[in-house]
Amino acid sequence: MKKVSSLSELGLGDDVSRAFFRPLQQAAPPSPTKRQIKISVIGTGNVGMAIAQTILTQDLADELALVDAKPDKLRGEMLDLQHAAAFLPRTKICASPDYAVTAASDLCIITAGARQIAGESRLDLVQRNLALFREIVPPLARYSPDALLLVVSNPVDVLTYIAWKLSGFPPNRVIGSGTNLDSSRFRFLLADHLEVNAQDVQAYMVGEHGDSSVALWSSISVGGVPVLSSLEKHQIAYEAEVLESIRKAVVGSAYEVIRLKGYTSWAIGYSVASLARSLLRDQHRIHPVSLLAKGFYGIPDDHEVFLSLPARLGRGGVLSVANVQLTDEESNRLRSSAHTLWEIQRQLGI
Repeated sequence: MKKVSSLSELGLGDDVSRAFFRPLQQAAPPSPTKRQIKISVIGTGNVGMAIAQTILTQDLADELALVDAKPDKLRGEMLDLQHAAAFLPRTKICASPDYAVTAASDLCIITAGARQIAGESRLDLVQRNLALFREIVPPLARYSPDALLLVVSNPVDVLTYIAWKLSGFPPNRVIGSGTNLDSSRFRFLLADHLEVNAQDVQAYMVGEHGDSSVALWSSISVGGVPVLSSLEKHQIAYEAEVLESIRKAVVGSAYEVIRLKGYTSWAIGYSVASLARSLLRDQHRIHPVSLLAKGFYGIPDDHEVFLSLPARLGRGGVLSVANVQLTDEESNRLRSSAHTLWEIQRQLGI
């Protein structure tokens, strides 16, 4: 029996709608100012589908396009989402291994990437992902020349730099998910300890998405109250080692999830959906995302590195970078992250 995804493929003509609906007389055409939002997700693994599912349930797109190199899995994922149409906002869902399906996207989210294998160096992993991105990014840029690119694949900072180079897009339109999720984990731990809502905690992880990320303790506040200065005012002792152990717990929380269930998916799905909302709805919210960081916080102008800084996001992508006051130690750690990434990028030859 032929596999179908629509009734038209079974021979039911498009004119059948006349039996159900009667057109209005002298009706005006649709407003030319109405804007349809299209999001494309590249890669339908656990992360890609968690992002797609969250985008659908939060009604962020009028059209969702899925791309993957495995056509059977891709079609299965598309059908599975389409079959939930009665429970979701009206969104057109399409899928194809051909990047033409992404044409005229407002936002392209890249989740595809090679996983690190045992004994493989970080540079070897980056080189394999570079080869993969050479197949992904140019067609996305060709079919959607005005889109925003959002890279989620790891190592996200270097791959965001690669996507920028391969796309030819201005840097403000190429963004990495960076430490947006790390910062959420950070806020959760603080909120859980203080018994407050995580939305009332302002706390950022910046720098490289990984083991060298930097916790900005000097700027953390809860309900508008600066944390460190409040501790000092009330003569509550704390040690730098304790703060560092909390930072390591944030970094290690992802590894814990992977150890327990094999992968992370739901939290990154919500994280990326929050970025999509801020970008496409022009909300001007502050997110710590991977962006071209040269010239900020003492990072040399000749270091074209992408790493996470608190940035104001809107329809134009990265609109500006927040001028957060860093301690000398935080600045030094941030520049150290930038130097590490720069050394890796210099060996890529792009």
